[in-house]
Amino acid sequence: MSEEKHHHHLFHHKDKPVDDAVPYSDNAYSDTSYATDGVSGYAAETTEVLADDPGPDYRKEEKHHKHLEHLGELGVAAAGAYALHEKHKSEKDPEHAHKHKIEEEIAAAAAVGAGGFAFHEHHEKKEAKEEDEEAHGKKHHHLF
Repeated sequence: MSEEKHHHHLFHHKDKPVDDAVPYSDNAYSDTSYATDGVSGYAAETTEVLADDPGPDYRKEEKHHKHLEHLGELGVAAAGAYALHEKHKSEKDPEHAHKHKIEEEIAAAAAVGAGGFAFHEHHEKKEAKEEDEEAHGKKHHHLF
């Protein structure tokens, strides 16, 4: 085992011998490969344009934002539960009450942040739904 090489690197490169390298003079480009003489190898290529490009998938985007909204709601519930837990501990453990009060406040702030995130994702979901309706011709004009 001591004869084996153990390399713990991110990338494993094999060393190439110098003899296998191609010299610079063998890599010369021909003059006709450039477009200066009017003939180019790129002119023969065609670009295909797909006429039925569906564009952005608004329903998928709506589902994505709905999923993130639910994750935000879960965060609110978890952080709120932890804040209540810490409040209970601060009442039961007067020796470490200050520490529990601080942790309660941090958990409450995290709950507010998660609520803001859920609220933001709710509005993103509504925007995606409206864009989907507009893309499929269901325009709602509220005049009154």
